[in-house]
Amino acid sequence: MELIRILVTRSRPYAGYVAAVVVLQTITTLATLYLPSLNAEIIDGGVSRGDVAYIWDRGAVMLMVSFVQVIAAVTAVWFGARTAMGLGRDLRREVFDRVSSYSAEDMGHFGTPTLITRGTNDVQQVQMVYLMILNFMVAAPIMSIGGIVMATREDAGLSWLVWVSVFVLAAIVSVLVAKLMPLFTGMQARLDRLNGILREQITGIRVVRAFTREEHETRRFDDANREITDISVRIGRIFVLMGPVITLILHLSTGAVLWFGGHRVDQGLVQVGSLTAFLQYLLQILVAVMMGTFMAMMLPRAIICARRIDEVLGREASITEPAYPVAPQYLRGEVELRNVTFTYPGADQPVLSDISFRAVPGQVTAVIGATGSGKTTLLSLLPRLYRATGGSVLIDGVEVTDLSRADLVERVSLVPQKPYLFSGTVASNLRLGAPDATDEELWEALDVAQADFVREHELGMEMPIAQGGTNVSGGQRQRLSIARMLAAKPKVHLFDDSFSALDLITDARLRTALAPRMAEATMIVVAQRVASIIHADQILVMEAGRIVARGTHEDLLESSPTYREIVESQLTPEEAR
Repeated sequence: MELIRILVTRSRPYAGYVAAVVVLQTITTLATLYLPSLNAEIIDGGVSRGDVAYIWDRGAVMLMVSFVQVIAAVTAVWFGARTAMGLGRDLRREVFDRVSSYSAEDMGHFGTPTLITRGTNDVQQVQMVYLMILNFMVAAPIMSIGGIVMATREDAGLSWLVWVSVFVLAAIVSVLVAKLMPLFTGMQARLDRLNGILREQITGIRVVRAFTREEHETRRFDDANREITDISVRIGRIFVLMGPVITLILHLSTGAVLWFGGHRVDQGLVQVGSLTAFLQYLLQILVAVMMGTFMAMMLPRAIICARRIDEVLGREASITEPAYPVAPQYLRGEVELRNVTFTYPGADQPVLSDISFRAVPGQVTAVIGATGSGKTTLLSLLPRLYRATGGSVLIDGVEVTDLSRADLVERVSLVPQKPYLFSGTVASNLRLGAPDATDEELWEALDVAQADFVREHELGMEMPIAQGGTNVSGGQRQRLSIARMLAAKPKVHLFDDSFSALDLITDARLRTALAPRMAEATMIVVAQRVASIIHADQILVMEAGRIVARGTHEDLLESSPTYREIVESQLTPEEAR
C-alpha cells in the first residue's frame, strides 16, 4: 500500500505524461497484436493461393502498422522516463526536506546511515520500479488479455494451452516472490549497517590509526560486507533460476502448439496461417507474463523501500513551526529558564531537573560541571534543538516553541561542541549564517575570532575548506565556527565548550575581542576550563542535571564545594585568586 500511495500521490504533477504513456502503450500493444493476424492472412490468403498482389497489399499494411508501433513505443518510453525521473527527483527532495525539519530527537530515532540510504538507494529502487511499470506493466495486461482473445479467435481448440502455460508460469512466480520479500527486507537492513560502519570508519579514521585498529575495523567491514554479499547471492540465485524456468515453459509451450496444432492442421480444423498466428500470440502472452515476472522480482524490494521512505515522510517532526507564531515586543536577547525539566525519549530519569536562571544582554553567563551533568543539553534547549519536557524556556519574554523559526534564528546562534564546516570556501561557510554579509563584515568577524590564518593564506577568504573542515586543525575549525556565528550578529551567543582547542593566549585574545560585541548581546558559555570563565558575571555549577550553585567566581570559591573542587583540580591557589 505504501508503494501504491507514493506512486499515485507523487504522479499527480505528471498526470499528462502518464496519460500519454497509457495511450501510446495501448497503441503499441494493439499494433503488436494486429501483426500476427496480418501475417496469418498473408500465409492463408496470399502464399497458399499464390496471390502476389494480396501479399503486397497485406505487406504494406503490416509495414504501416509496424511504423506506428515503433513511433508509439519510442515516444511512450520517453514520456515514461521523464515521469519516473521526475517522481524520483521530487521524492528525494521531499525526503530531504522532511529530514531537514527533524529535531535532534528525530534524527536519533532513525540514525544518519539509514536516512542516507532511504534518501538515495531506496528512492532509486522506487524510481526504477515506476519506470518498469510505465514501460512494461501498462502493456502487459493489454497484451495478455488481447493475446488470449486473438489466439482464441485463431483457434479456440488450442486455447487450453494458453491457460495451462500462464497458470504454470504465474504459480512459479508467486512462489519465488514469496521467497524474495523477506530477503529484500534483510538486504536493506544490512545495507544500512554497511553504510553506518563505512561512515563511522571514514569519520573516525584518525582514532582508528591512533590505536592501530585498522585490522579490527577491516574485519568489521568485511563481516558486514559478507552479510550483504551472502543475502545478495541468495537473491541472485532466485533471479538466475527464473531464466531457465521461463525458457523451459516457452519451449514446452511452443512444442505443444506444434504437436497438437499439427494434428489439427492435418485434420483440416485449422489453417497453417492461423496456427502460425496462434503460436505468435502464445509467445506474446508468455512474454507479457515474463515482463510481469521481472516486475514481480523487482517489486518486493521496491515495496520494502517504499515502506522505509513512508516511515520518514510519515514521521511528524517532534518540534514544528508554531501554527500561530508569537512576535516578541522587542529584540534584546534576554534568556530565561523557569523550572525546566528534560528527559530523553526512552530514558528512565531526566537529564535536567528544575533548571531556572536568567541571562541578560551585556553579561556573560558560564555553565560548568562534570561530564554528563547536562550542560550541552541545557544549551540545546535554547535554539529549539530539543523541546523541554517541563517548565518554560523564554527568549525575549516568549516561549521558544511559540517563536517562528525566523525570529529564533535572528536571536540565537550556537557554536556546537563539535563544530562542522561544509565543503566550499571560508567565505561560503561564513555566509551560511549571514548570506548578505559584505566582505568587510566577514573580515571583521574573522579578526574578532582570531582567525589570522585566513589573512595569511594566499587565497584569503577563498581558501578552500574540505567537507567537515578536515583540511584545517581543530582550533582553526573552532575559530571559523565562531566567526560564522559573529557574522550572523545574533542577540544570544551560545558557546558549547567552543574554546577547548585554543591555547590560553588565543583564548584570552578572543575573549578580549568579544567583549565590545557582548555589550548589547547575551553570552552563555559552557566550559571545562575554569580559567576561561573566571571573569564571567554569572557562573552556574551543574551536577547530575541540577544547578547546585550560582554566583561569581569569588562567591563560588567560598560557597560551593563542587566548584572549589573543580578549581583546585585545574589551578594553583595563586591562579584561582
